[in-house]
Amino acid sequence: MSLSEKLIEKDYFCLYEFDLWLFENIFLFERAFFFDLVMGDLKMDDISVLVCDDSALMRNVISRVIDNTPGMKVIDKAMNGQFLISKLEYTKPDVIILDIEMPVMTGIEYLRYRKEHGPDIPVIILSSIAEKGAAVTMEALELGACDFITKPNGSVSVDINSVADRLIEMIASYGGAQARFNGKNVYSTDYYIRLNSERAIERKLHEALGDKAKDVVIPPPKPIPKDFETFIPREKKNIVAITPLHAPGKIKLIAIGISTGGPNALREVFANINPGVRQPIMVVQHMPAGFTKEFAASLDRICPLSVKEAEDKDVLEEGHVYIAPGDFHIVVENNGFGKYQIRTNQLPQRNGHRPSADVMFESVAKVFKYNALGVIMTGMGKDGAVELAEMRKQGAWTLGQDEKSAIVYGMPRVAWELGAVQKQVALDKMAEEISSLAMANY
Repeated sequence: MSLSEKLIEKDYFCLYEFDLWLFENIFLFERAFFFDLVMGDLKMDDISVLVCDDSALMRNVISRVIDNTPGMKVIDKAMNGQFLISKLEYTKPDVIILDIEMPVMTGIEYLRYRKEHGPDIPVIILSSIAEKGAAVTMEALELGACDFITKPNGSVSVDINSVADRLIEMIASYGGAQARFNGKNVYSTDYYIRLNSERAIERKLHEALGDKAKDVVIPPPKPIPKDFETFIPREKKNIVAITPLHAPGKIKLIAIGISTGGPNALREVFANINPGVRQPIMVVQHMPAGFTKEFAASLDRICPLSVKEAEDKDVLEEGHVYIAPGDFHIVVENNGFGKYQIRTNQLPQRNGHRPSADVMFESVAKVFKYNALGVIMTGMGKDGAVELAEMRKQGAWTLGQDEKSAIVYGMPRVAWELGAVQKQVALDKMAEEISSLAMANY
């Protein structure tokens, strides 16, 4: 009996009113299992991880989360930056999980050393100080760290499960990209999205059913052979053709939506954007509350334009960049005096995010119609894709980051499949493309 049949027979859906998302994911997993039965298991390489934390407890807890995830393996551990350097002389991980506060050599000191001496291995910050010290966290990103996660409940905690899904996503994204660069055959980020969804289903079952949840066994998803992606609607879709209601006009506003891989990608774009760009720029970067103000300040130090964290009722000014504050949506509206202003709100999350790129793009489509440029860049999931398609329908200019340069080709892929993207652009060309379009259509 299939998993979904078992659930329906037990009347779990009726008793506990599982939402449509749960139902759809169950059938998605069963389609994946079908192809596994047809094709058999593939030989996959592990994404290798080195964990650096001064707490033996945290090293072990983090390692258990990683080692219990198919396709990932902790190959070594270090108690501080100095030990990490010595370990890297004979181990070659695909990604490093790094604490900041450590004796002998801190995480920041290691990143300074790495910047000068290498090796150029992706680093994910996992630290309690990330929550207390946004400035230190941004310094870590400036020194080359890829992204960050805040430890739950202080520096020593067994409650790592609260951030486990996010940690796995980041390892899959940054470590997976490095592993493929190193010639490994590793699971795709889509596989880990399914895996996290499967774990979410298990949590929902346990919350709803208690001890009865043990009667339902959900096997972990397995990778779908690339040749069979066309059979899975969520994996690959035909490109939708959008016929705009109006030809693109002058660009009065630029809007950028971005997620996983975004901090360094935005640094690349804003460090190289032409100072002649006069249009205001709104940015949604998925980032927790308390960090976006310092993130905006870090971008302001390298950008020829003025960058700030957006505030409610900020009037849009030429040559200014506005970063959505963590835990707030941002929209744009006409203030009635011939000016446009930003409004912030805490309406429910959309696509699992607040701020949401879809919320921003939706307002831009309504207010500016064909007088805007929408850009969607690296990120897991689909946030921004639907409303970028609406911007395109209204006649706006649109760009998307290409697959080769995106850390995670999720958001830009869905947008491309929806016909929302006029042109796909590599990261190292994105600043130039935005600048030329903006200046030619000012």
